[in-house]
Amino acid sequence: MTSLSDLPLRASLVGKEPYGAPQDPVPVSLNVNENTHPIPEEVLADITASLAEAVRGVNRYPDREFGELRTALAGYLGHGLDADGLWAANGSNEVLQQILQAFGGPGRTLLSFTPTYSMYPLLASGTDTGWIPVPRPADYALTAEGVAAALREHRPDIVILCGPNNPTGTPLERDVILAAYDAFDGILIVDEAYQEFDAERESAVSLLPGRHRLLVSRTMSKAFAFAGVRLGYLAADPAVIDALRLVRLPYHLSALTQAAATAAIRHADAMLATVADIRAQRDRLDTALTELGYTVHPSGANFLLVGGFRDPSATFAALRSQGILIRDLGIPGHVRITAGTEAETSAVIEAIAALGPGGA
Repeated sequence: MTSLSDLPLRASLVGKEPYGAPQDPVPVSLNVNENTHPIPEEVLADITASLAEAVRGVNRYPDREFGELRTALAGYLGHGLDADGLWAANGSNEVLQQILQAFGGPGRTLLSFTPTYSMYPLLASGTDTGWIPVPRPADYALTAEGVAAALREHRPDIVILCGPNNPTGTPLERDVILAAYDAFDGILIVDEAYQEFDAERESAVSLLPGRHRLLVSRTMSKAFAFAGVRLGYLAADPAVIDALRLVRLPYHLSALTQAAATAAIRHADAMLATVADIRAQRDRLDTALTELGYTVHPSGANFLLVGGFRDPSATFAALRSQGILIRDLGIPGHVRITAGTEAETSAVIEAIAALGPGGA
């Protein structure tokens, strides 16, 4: 059988592994930070009607500039944004890829603070952009001074600050963003995939005016419970949007994706009604695991990074055998657990408690 080693693979991809997370059809899947609540029936009806109408025109290419969707996204984010400052793609991963295609590449570098989202180095590899991982402090919380010093030392072309950070859940403070922007001359991306779950901090979108190198990436996969639709988006200076047009594929957003996402935004309040419940289940999970003797890191997201497991791989396997998926990320002693519904949260608490101190 032919293997990768038999192919003339690009040198920068040799030895790399693709992104992957288990996708087992288990009763309780809490490993990829999805919103596990169902979409409200009244919203489903409108989305279905919108899709039916869109299908009537699929013999034609979709709106290449997806103007209606961009206007809807601008209205959702507020802060005086208009459609010229919005972009979207098939998930925030594609948004980030397009940014690296436009501003990264051979001879340029991407810096972020680890542990963080595992796709960042993969996106760097895929665009021949150098990857600079800078370790986070022991508590995972970035400081303005530490970030500024790292950027002055490494002089990257692109920086990604993930806030709340995946996989740690650590919130991102406003002074850190401002210090990062002022510390270097490159592109600063604030990845806000989990922003709606942070009830205490304002979006970095409010910082966009006058900062043409600041880009704010968002997604409908998490709070909107739209992971399967694949819709990520970006708020930035209109000049940045023009740059992304240079690298995007023609008609990259299908008519069906545009229709579904636009309909969902019309019902933003209903779609986001589960966010408060998810926060409550996250806090409930925090309290329960702390009482069991585990170390739970502060989180502004819809998941928790939990330490104190003797063997995270064994704990993952033990829960998987009971139909519960969590995430073993390779961080010593830690696992990541998504906050699901009340029933799902109860199931994972009871299963971990039954394993005894330190897990399996």
